[in-house]
Amino acid sequence: MDLNGKVAWVVGASSGIGAAVARELQARGALVAISARREDQLEEVSAGTMLVAAADVTDAASLTAAASHIREELGPIDLAVLSAGYWKQMTARDWDTEIFNRHIEVNLVGMSNSIAAVLPEMLARHAGVIAGISSVAGYRGLTGSEAYGATKAGQINLLESLRIHVARDGVRVITVCPGFVRTDLTENNSFPMPFIIDADTAGRAICDGLERERTEIVFPVRMALLMKAARLVPVGLWSALWSRIPQREGS
Repeated sequence: MDLNGKVAWVVGASSGIGAAVARELQARGALVAISARREDQLEEVSAGTMLVAAADVTDAASLTAAASHIREELGPIDLAVLSAGYWKQMTARDWDTEIFNRHIEVNLVGMSNSIAAVLPEMLARHAGVIAGISSVAGYRGLTGSEAYGATKAGQINLLESLRIHVARDGVRVITVCPGFVRTDLTENNSFPMPFIIDADTAGRAICDGLERERTEIVFPVRMALLMKAARLVPVGLWSALWSRIPQREGS
């Protein structure tokens, strides 16, 4: 995909991976629109060079309005990068349904709402790319990641199902699965984060994958290989291996 001159909408672009992708898209010649709840942070990311369209992914109407505004200002949306996300570690000893539900609202329902804002028009044009940012955390169950991992696994399945469904209609669906990335969501993590990379590196990796028309973009390479290999471990063995790892207090 030649990004130069394309109209690209990044949802969840106020910080982290979304902001990095927006900047990288612009550097490669795309006309970029950015959305998130925090308009002040969007303005900071834009620095007056991107179209700001504030929206909340949990509010389908606000996303639809943002998409309409972008089309009016920039033209049809060629690429939608769905980057909005929520993460908070769960604890099995004090199960918090509010935290669990918030993961579902932002990560899963939010992605559905974002897709609904762009898909009908893309199908009508028989053109367009939807790139959904999930995570390698969706590949296998990980301790403390019950809510986050469940929604990321759901995103992976959602994107794969949609890809198959619209393949003959000229719309491409890409699954993006980063490993650990330095963002506001990960800065307070107290557990080891192997092969962690900066958000700018993640932004470049995603845009490289878009230009190469990859169906799945997974990075960094060492984390991708580790987690893909983990998918091959039998369920019983996987559980046994994790049960031998000492649990942190409160987990």
